[in-house]
Amino acid sequence: MTDNGPDPFSLVGQVALITGGGTGLGLGIAKAFVTQGAQVIISGRRKEVLQKAKEELGSNTDYRVHDVTDYSASEPLVKSIEKQCGRITCLVNNAGNQIKKPAEELTEDEMIEVLNTHLIGAFSLTRVVANTMLDKGGGSILFTASMASLFGIPYVASYSAAKTAHLGLVRTLTAEWASRGVRVNAIAPGWIMTDLSRRSLDTDPKRVERILERTPMKCFGEAEDIGWTAAFLASPAAKFITGACLPVDGGASIGF
Repeated sequence: MTDNGPDPFSLVGQVALITGGGTGLGLGIAKAFVTQGAQVIISGRRKEVLQKAKEELGSNTDYRVHDVTDYSASEPLVKSIEKQCGRITCLVNNAGNQIKKPAEELTEDEMIEVLNTHLIGAFSLTRVVANTMLDKGGGSILFTASMASLFGIPYVASYSAAKTAHLGLVRTLTAEWASRGVRVNAIAPGWIMTDLSRRSLDTDPKRVERILERTPMKCFGEAEDIGWTAAFLASPAAKFITGACLPVDGGASIGF
């Protein structure tokens, strides 16, 4: 509470489901949500990773082993969470994968694999969660977009297609659901230093140099930068924000 009333940035009373929440950006988002008072459920495919994350996040957190490409499991997952925690007030579609290769070598099956995870899997969960949100008249849905949603990046055609499609979903779902109390937004992370990216970049100093040249702030972001942005967009402080894609990128999307 503040002297002027409830804290508009608080997530107390909210129940958030964060897919891919055991590592990287998802874990950074989960940390911010927990700090702001939300009850958080993280999901992913690897039980041991989720268990470790839960220990780090604390008692206001639980996990579910879930593969977003198992569309038939979307409804049972949501019902299980609702039974334990009450209705989901915020969904963060963060689970993802990537195949890096020249477009001329990318197969149809590889394209489908990436689209199934980022796009169809996210939509499947979104539709199920939104049904309750729309019935109850409120909720927030977030998509983790990408710089690849905004401009061309070589060798990630399938990832770029999926992340660009996220923005189409954000716009259309906003047009359909905003008047019914459900807000839909996206965050477009720039180059964020996570354990995974650090291992990759440690062996590629030229790529590090290129990224920093492209980023006006001349540094990498951290997972917590995405976490705090997601927590803001899910909070009452962002109650008039919907249909937006917010770059969190040190200026990379407008830099030269």
